[in-house]
Amino acid sequence: MNKVSNILNKIQNKTAEEILQLVAQLPSESVVFSTSLGYEDQVITHMIFSKSLNISVFTLDTGRLFPETYSVFNSTLERYKKTILTFSPNTQLVEDMVTKKGPFSFYENVDNRKECCFVRKVEPLKRALKGHTIWITGIRADQSGNRNDMPMVEWDDANKIIKIHPLLNWTIEEVKGFIFKHNIPYNPLHDKGFVSIGCQPCTRAIKEGEDFRAGRWWWEDASKKECGLHK
Repeated sequence: MNKVSNILNKIQNKTAEEILQLVAQLPSESVVFSTSLGYEDQVITHMIFSKSLNISVFTLDTGRLFPETYSVFNSTLERYKKTILTFSPNTQLVEDMVTKKGPFSFYENVDNRKECCFVRKVEPLKRALKGHTIWITGIRADQSGNRNDMPMVEWDDANKIIKIHPLLNWTIEEVKGFIFKHNIPYNPLHDKGFVSIGCQPCTRAIKEGEDFRAGRWWWEDASKKECGLHK
Protein backbone atom coordinates (compact mmCIF):
# COMPACT_ATOMS: atom_id res chain seq x y z
CA MET A 1 0.00 0.00 0.00
CA ASN A 2 1.20 3.51 -0.81
CA LYS A 3 0.15 4.80 2.60
CA VAL A 4 2.20 2.12 4.36
CA SER A 5 5.25 2.99 2.25
CA ASN A 6 4.76 6.71 2.84
CA ILE A 7 4.59 6.26 6.61
CA LEU A 8 7.58 3.93 6.57
CA ASN A 9 9.59 6.55 4.69
CA LYS A 10 8.59 9.25 7.17
CA ILE A 11 9.70 7.29 10.23
CA GLN A 12 12.97 5.91 8.88
CA ASN A 13 15.80 6.46 11.37
CA LYS A 14 13.44 8.05 13.91
CA THR A 15 13.41 7.18 17.60
CA ALA A 16 10.33 5.55 19.10
CA GLU A 17 9.30 8.85 20.68
CA GLU A 18 9.76 10.68 17.39
CA ILE A 19 7.72 8.03 15.58
CA LEU A 20 4.81 8.43 17.99
CA GLN A 21 4.91 12.21 17.78
CA LEU A 22 5.02 12.12 13.99
CA VAL A 23 2.19 9.59 13.67
CA ALA A 24 0.03 11.50 16.16
CA GLN A 25 0.27 14.55 13.88
CA LEU A 26 -0.66 12.81 10.62
CA PRO A 27 -3.70 14.53 9.10
CA SER A 28 -6.87 12.51 8.50
CA GLU A 29 -5.62 9.59 10.61
CA SER A 30 -7.14 8.16 13.78
CA VAL A 31 -4.40 6.54 15.85
CA VAL A 32 -4.92 4.03 18.65
CA PHE A 33 -2.55 2.12 20.92
CA SER A 34 -3.30 -1.25 22.51
CA THR A 35 -1.71 -1.94 25.89
CA SER A 36 -1.52 -5.22 27.77
CA LEU A 37 0.27 -3.33 30.57
CA GLY A 38 3.52 -5.27 30.15
CA TYR A 39 7.02 -3.77 30.05
CA GLU A 40 6.95 -2.68 26.40
CA ASP A 41 3.44 -1.27 26.50
CA GLN A 42 4.19 0.73 29.63
CA VAL A 43 7.08 2.35 27.76
CA ILE A 44 4.79 3.44 24.92
CA THR A 45 2.04 4.51 27.31
CA HIS A 46 4.55 6.79 29.06
CA MET A 47 5.64 8.27 25.73
CA ILE A 48 2.02 8.98 24.76
CA PHE A 49 0.71 10.25 28.09
CA SER A 50 3.74 12.31 29.13
CA LYS A 51 3.51 14.29 25.87
CA SER A 52 -0.31 14.25 25.70
CA LEU A 53 -0.13 12.90 22.16
CA ASN A 54 -3.26 12.59 20.05
CA ILE A 55 -3.31 8.79 20.35
CA SER A 56 -6.12 6.88 22.08
CA VAL A 57 -5.03 4.13 24.48
CA PHE A 58 -7.05 1.01 25.19
CA THR A 59 -6.67 -2.34 26.92
CA LEU A 60 -8.49 -5.66 26.73
CA ASP A 61 -9.84 -6.92 30.06
CA THR A 62 -10.29 -10.62 29.35
CA GLY A 63 -11.76 -11.28 32.79
CA ARG A 64 -8.89 -13.66 33.62
CA LEU A 65 -5.95 -11.32 34.16
CA PHE A 66 -3.53 -11.51 37.09
CA PRO A 67 -4.29 -9.33 40.14
CA GLU A 68 -0.86 -7.78 39.55
CA THR A 69 -1.96 -6.70 36.07
CA TYR A 70 -5.00 -4.92 37.45
CA SER A 71 -2.75 -3.31 40.05
CA VAL A 72 -0.36 -1.83 37.46
CA PHE A 73 -3.42 -0.74 35.45
CA ASN A 74 -4.60 1.25 38.45
CA SER A 75 -1.11 2.61 39.20
CA THR A 76 -0.85 3.83 35.60
CA LEU A 77 -4.16 5.68 35.86
CA GLU A 78 -3.01 7.31 39.10
CA ARG A 79 0.38 8.29 37.65
CA TYR A 80 -0.75 9.90 34.41
CA LYS A 81 -4.34 10.96 35.11
CA LYS A 82 -5.26 9.89 31.58
CA THR A 83 -7.95 7.60 30.17
CA ILE A 84 -7.32 4.00 29.17
CA LEU A 85 -10.38 2.72 27.34
CA THR A 86 -11.33 -0.79 28.45
CA PHE A 87 -12.90 -3.45 26.25
CA SER A 88 -14.33 -6.64 27.75
CA PRO A 89 -15.54 -9.85 26.08
CA ASN A 90 -19.07 -10.18 24.81
CA THR A 91 -20.98 -11.58 27.78
CA GLN A 92 -23.15 -13.93 25.72
CA LEU A 93 -20.13 -15.42 23.94
CA VAL A 94 -18.37 -16.09 27.25
CA GLU A 95 -21.50 -17.59 28.80
CA ASP A 96 -22.10 -19.89 25.83
CA MET A 97 -18.47 -21.07 25.72
CA VAL A 98 -18.18 -21.78 29.45
CA THR A 99 -21.64 -23.37 29.65
CA LYS A 100 -20.84 -25.71 26.77
CA LYS A 101 -17.20 -26.54 27.53
CA GLY A 102 -16.44 -25.49 31.10
CA PRO A 103 -13.99 -22.89 32.50
CA PHE A 104 -10.77 -24.67 31.44
CA SER A 105 -11.60 -25.92 27.95
CA PHE A 106 -8.49 -24.21 26.55
CA TYR A 107 -6.26 -26.83 28.16
CA GLU A 108 -7.93 -29.63 26.18
CA ASN A 109 -6.80 -28.79 22.63
CA VAL A 110 -5.55 -25.96 20.43
CA ASP A 111 -8.94 -25.32 18.83
CA ASN A 112 -10.54 -24.75 22.23
CA ARG A 113 -7.69 -22.46 23.25
CA LYS A 114 -8.03 -20.43 20.08
CA GLU A 115 -11.78 -20.19 20.65
CA CYS A 116 -11.18 -18.79 24.14
CA CYS A 117 -8.61 -16.32 22.78
CA PHE A 118 -11.08 -15.25 20.10
CA VAL A 119 -13.91 -14.68 22.58
CA ARG A 120 -11.84 -12.94 25.22
CA LYS A 121 -9.33 -11.05 23.05
CA VAL A 122 -9.85 -11.04 19.28
CA GLU A 123 -13.53 -10.07 19.21
CA PRO A 124 -13.06 -7.23 21.74
CA LEU A 125 -9.99 -6.09 19.78
CA LYS A 126 -12.04 -5.70 16.62
CA ARG A 127 -14.46 -3.45 18.49
CA ALA A 128 -11.57 -1.46 19.95
CA LEU A 129 -9.99 -0.88 16.53
CA LYS A 130 -13.22 0.04 14.76
CA GLY A 131 -13.11 3.52 13.26
CA HIS A 132 -9.33 3.88 13.58
CA THR A 133 -6.80 3.88 10.75
CA ILE A 134 -3.48 3.29 12.55
CA TRP A 135 -2.78 0.78 15.32
CA ILE A 136 0.32 1.22 17.51
CA THR A 137 1.70 -1.92 19.21
CA GLY A 138 4.49 -2.73 21.65
CA ILE A 139 5.83 -5.66 19.62
CA ARG A 140 9.58 -6.26 19.64
CA ALA A 141 11.31 -8.42 17.04
CA ASP A 142 13.11 -10.67 19.51
CA GLN A 143 9.95 -11.65 21.39
CA SER A 144 9.45 -14.72 19.19
CA GLY A 145 10.85 -16.29 16.05
CA ASN A 146 7.89 -15.35 13.87
CA ARG A 147 8.33 -11.67 14.75
CA ASN A 148 11.95 -11.42 13.64
CA ASP A 149 11.06 -10.45 10.09
CA MET A 150 8.24 -8.03 10.92
CA PRO A 151 8.47 -4.62 9.21
CA MET A 152 8.16 -1.49 11.33
CA VAL A 153 5.00 -0.55 9.42
CA GLU A 154 2.61 -3.10 7.93
CA TRP A 155 -0.92 -3.59 6.67
CA ASP A 156 -3.11 -5.79 8.88
CA ASP A 157 -5.58 -7.23 6.41
CA ALA A 158 -7.61 -9.05 9.06
CA ASN A 159 -8.44 -5.76 10.79
CA LYS A 160 -8.07 -3.47 7.76
CA ILE A 161 -5.68 -1.17 9.57
CA ILE A 162 -2.06 -0.01 9.41
CA LYS A 163 0.10 -1.34 12.25
CA ILE A 164 3.20 0.42 13.53
CA HIS A 165 5.71 -1.11 15.96
CA PRO A 166 7.87 1.73 17.38
CA LEU A 167 9.84 -0.60 19.69
CA LEU A 168 10.44 -3.27 17.06
CA ASN A 169 14.24 -3.05 17.26
CA TRP A 170 14.52 -2.43 20.99
CA THR A 171 16.18 -5.01 23.25
CA ILE A 172 14.66 -6.06 26.56
CA GLU A 173 17.58 -4.30 28.28
CA GLU A 174 16.63 -1.03 26.56
CA VAL A 175 13.02 -1.48 27.63
CA LYS A 176 13.95 -2.10 31.26
CA GLY A 177 16.40 0.80 31.22
CA PHE A 178 13.67 3.18 30.01
CA ILE A 179 11.23 1.88 32.64
CA PHE A 180 13.63 2.51 35.51
CA LYS A 181 14.97 5.80 34.15
CA HIS A 182 11.47 7.30 34.09
CA ASN A 183 10.17 5.45 37.16
CA ILE A 184 7.27 3.98 35.15
CA PRO A 185 4.81 1.65 36.92
CA TYR A 186 5.36 -1.94 35.80
CA ASN A 187 3.97 -5.37 36.54
CA PRO A 188 5.86 -6.93 39.50
CA LEU A 189 5.45 -10.34 37.87
CA HIS A 190 8.27 -9.29 35.52
CA ASP A 191 10.61 -9.55 38.52
CA LYS A 192 9.49 -13.15 39.07
CA GLY A 193 10.35 -14.53 35.64
CA PHE A 194 7.16 -13.59 33.82
CA VAL A 195 8.35 -11.93 30.62
CA SER A 196 5.18 -12.15 28.52
CA ILE A 197 2.09 -11.74 30.65
CA GLY A 198 -1.40 -12.67 29.47
CA CYS A 199 -4.32 -14.39 31.16
CA GLN A 200 -3.52 -15.99 34.52
CA PRO A 201 -4.42 -19.61 33.62
CA CYS A 202 -2.32 -19.44 30.43
CA THR A 203 0.86 -17.75 31.68
CA ARG A 204 3.78 -19.00 33.75
CA ALA A 205 7.25 -17.75 34.56
CA ILE A 206 10.01 -18.94 32.24
CA LYS A 207 13.16 -20.77 33.27
CA GLU A 208 16.68 -19.60 32.50
CA GLY A 209 17.48 -20.26 28.84
CA GLU A 210 13.85 -20.70 27.77
CA ASP A 211 12.35 -18.82 24.83
CA PHE A 212 10.65 -15.48 25.51
CA ARG A 213 7.22 -17.00 24.69
CA ALA A 214 7.75 -20.27 26.58
CA GLY A 215 5.57 -19.06 29.43
CA ARG A 216 2.52 -18.53 27.23
CA TRP A 217 0.31 -21.60 26.59
CA TRP A 218 3.23 -23.71 27.80
CA TRP A 219 1.34 -26.98 27.18
CA GLU A 220 1.27 -26.35 23.41
CA ASP A 221 3.82 -26.74 20.66
CA ALA A 222 6.04 -23.67 20.32
CA SER A 223 4.87 -23.01 16.76
CA LYS A 224 1.32 -22.29 17.96
CA LYS A 225 2.12 -19.62 20.57
CA GLU A 226 0.03 -16.77 19.19
CA CYS A 227 -3.49 -15.80 20.20
CA GLY A 228 -4.71 -14.23 16.98
CA LEU A 229 -4.21 -10.57 17.88
CA HIS A 230 -1.11 -10.38 15.72
CA LYS A 231 -1.14 -12.61 12.64
